Amino acid sequence: MLLPDKSVLAQLLRRYRVQERVVLADPHDPAARRRLEDVAYTLCVLMGRRTVHEAIIEAEHYLATDRTATDRTATDRTATDRSEPRTPERHNG
Repeated sequence: MLLPDKSVLAQLLRRYRVQERVVLADPHDPAARRRLEDVAYTLCVLMGRRTVHEAIIEAEHYLATDRTATDRTATDRTATDRSEPRTPERHNG
């Protein structure tokens, strides 16, 4: 699964929380509710979850992971790929 950029996701979570407070302050404002629903939908799509609650939990967990560990794994994989000798392909023809 492709994962979103952490800075984009963090900004989206902040926007969700702001909109949530706006709706709590005025629950009968249809424009505010629509904005909250839009942000909630985007979070669900980005995190591949069916509910905003699940998406928020997944997003917070993802943001808490150490990006350097992920980068290290990718670097190790690239180094391993380079160290393996390549055998020439043979064509029968």
